[in-house]
Amino acid sequence: MTGDVLSTPNMAVSIGGGIVLKNPVMTASGTFGYGEEFSSHIDLSRLGGIVVKGLSLRPRAGNRPPRIMETSAGMLNAIGLENVGVEAFIAEKMKFLRTLGTAIVANIFGDTPKEYGSVAERLNDVEGVTALEVNISCPNVKTGGVDLGADPVMAGKVTRIVRKATDLPIIVKLTPNVTDIGVVARSVEEAGADALSLINTLKGMSVDIESRRPHLGNITGGLSGPAVKPVALRMVWEAVRAVSIPVIGIGGIMNHEDALEFLITGASAVQVGTANFINPAATIDIIEGMERWLENRGIADVNQIVGTLDLS
Repeated sequence: MTGDVLSTPNMAVSIGGGIVLKNPVMTASGTFGYGEEFSSHIDLSRLGGIVVKGLSLRPRAGNRPPRIMETSAGMLNAIGLENVGVEAFIAEKMKFLRTLGTAIVANIFGDTPKEYGSVAERLNDVEGVTALEVNISCPNVKTGGVDLGADPVMAGKVTRIVRKATDLPIIVKLTPNVTDIGVVARSVEEAGADALSLINTLKGMSVDIESRRPHLGNITGGLSGPAVKPVALRMVWEAVRAVSIPVIGIGGIMNHEDALEFLITGASAVQVGTANFINPAATIDIIEGMERWLENRGIADVNQIVGTLDLS
């Protein structure tokens, strides 16, 4: 007699605002282009969600090069939110994205709170856009970005403006460059956020000792990759305890073990970023690794492990 064969575990998760993902693995904005760039490497329809490159009201050239620098345990980037602009995104990118059958999250930003609202309003009725991720936390631009995300009052103000401008679910992306993540998290929750995502990159820099000049044209940039995971995990844990809305974990997730750490800590889903530069199939490997881990332990539903951190 053969033993019972376990069925594939349920991988569907809810991330707020009525959004249900087919699995908890999403791509992180700025690391996956507009999705189509990876279509020759993986089956994009298998992803829980695609978070596209940040979108502004008008096209943006970004910072001067060099804009990426590898570090001993990750990378620094100072892209400066280069993008095609919201109009070109709607006209040129959404046609492909809406065919994938997976959640499409548009990451948005502005130089002023008003611009955030304008981008959100423009995307509100675009077919195929599942949600907005509001980036108040980029550390390598000179206006907006981290200046807004580090101030609970301004973070709440931007969230309220976006909330008034759209009926779409709102995920607010938080900066780690703050003293108390819980204060900012509660502010944006009260302002109408449906979910949080964190962390964005940590502000850092690197120096060429021969030229004695910064490696990055912008001098400083955002640090990502394995080096930031312990910080990200700690901040996700703090955010989960501070709010009642879902939290999406980001930061140094390279494999399924990393992703599971975030879920156990309380994240409802994760976003994979720097790993995509090393392995274009990292997201699929993580999904499959999580499924195997659950199957091997007889766990029928991925939600059974969310928030199960034992503090006794």
